[in-house]
Amino acid sequence: MKGVVEEIYLAPRGSVDMVQVEEARAIEHCGLEGDRYCKGTGYWTPFGDVCEVTLIDAADLDYIERELGLGVKNGEHRRNIITSGIDLDALSGMSGGRFQVGEVVLQYDRPRPPCKHIQDVTEPGMTRALVGRGGHCARVVRGGRIRPGDAVKAEQPARRGEAV
Repeated sequence: MKGVVEEIYLAPRGSVDMVQVEEARAIEHCGLEGDRYCKGTGYWTPFGDVCEVTLIDAADLDYIERELGLGVKNGEHRRNIITSGIDLDALSGMSGGRFQVGEVVLQYDRPRPPCKHIQDVTEPGMTRALVGRGGHCARVVRGGRIRPGDAVKAEQPARRGEAV
């Protein structure tokens, strides 16, 4: 199973517009450098509800626009990485939930339901439209760089005798 990174977004603080970037640096046990949750300035940080990295499937965003007539653009989805060609749900059960994005190894954490703020920056009905399509949280196991066009794939399990 293999997909690709389509776009990358960061927000320096909670509730501010996300900014599309051409490269992000993932930091182990932190998230994406310069992003609100790695910096500890995310809206949910004081409540302990932190996702180091968030991902969303481009097919879900396309469905919402095509079938429901609601458009999500320019990071309004509030997720860090848009992927295509890979079933993000399936990553939770593969290789212990570990998967590679560019140079980075992430570990699937949990689904990320949409928050009300998404509707505040888009249009009425968006939060409901994203239920079940709100994306996923992952933790950074091995840091490195992520760029649009990078492969997203389930990590190969270690062979007997190899370091994990």
